[in-house]
Amino acid sequence: MPRPRKRLAGTAEAAGPDNKGPEGKRPKTKNPAGASVKVVNSSPQKTSASKNCGKNLSSYWLLKSEPESQLEKGVDVKFSIEDLKAQPKQTTCWDGVRNYQARNFLRAMKLEQEAFFYHSNCKEPGIAGLVKIVKEAYPDHTQFEKNSPHYDPSSKEDSPKWSMRSSILF
Repeated sequence: MPRPRKRLAGTAEAAGPDNKGPEGKRPKTKNPAGASVKVVNSSPQKTSASKNCGKNLSSYWLLKSEPESQLEKGVDVKFSIEDLKAQPKQTTCWDGVRNYQARNFLRAMKLEQEAFFYHSNCKEPGIAGLVKIVKEAYPDHTQFEKNSPHYDPSSKEDSPKWSMRSSILF
C-alpha cells in the first residue's frame, strides 16, 4: 500500500497525485507581481479505477486570496473569507488577476461550479471555505481605472485583456 504524501499548503498548483500537470512536469509556483487573487485548476487525471467504472471526475477550482494586509500602489488589497462574509449576499468578484494562466482559468469556470477559498501568504495558509461560481467571466473594470492598483495601460476597453468572475460563499 503506498504511503500518503505530505503536501505543503499553498503549493498545489496542478492536478495529479504527485502535483504534476498533464505533461508530467511540475508547474512553476511563482506568484506574479500584482496578482491579488490566483486561480488554479486542479482537474483530476483519469485513473485506471475511473476508466473501469466509466464515471467522469469533476473539476475543482482553487481561488487564492491574501487575508493579511498587503499594499499595492498604496492600496491595501487584502481579502479574507471574513471579508467575503461581510459582502452583500456574501457575493464578490475576483478582480485584479494579472496572470494569463490564472485569467484563462477564470474564463474556463462554469456557472454553479464550486471552488475552495484558499488563504495564502499568511500565518496559517489553507482552505478557509467553499464558494460557488455565480456569474460568467466578464471584463475586469479595474484594468481601466488609473487610480486602481490593478490598472493596465496596455489594455483597451474595446479589447480587454483581463477578466473577473463572481462567486458566492456557501
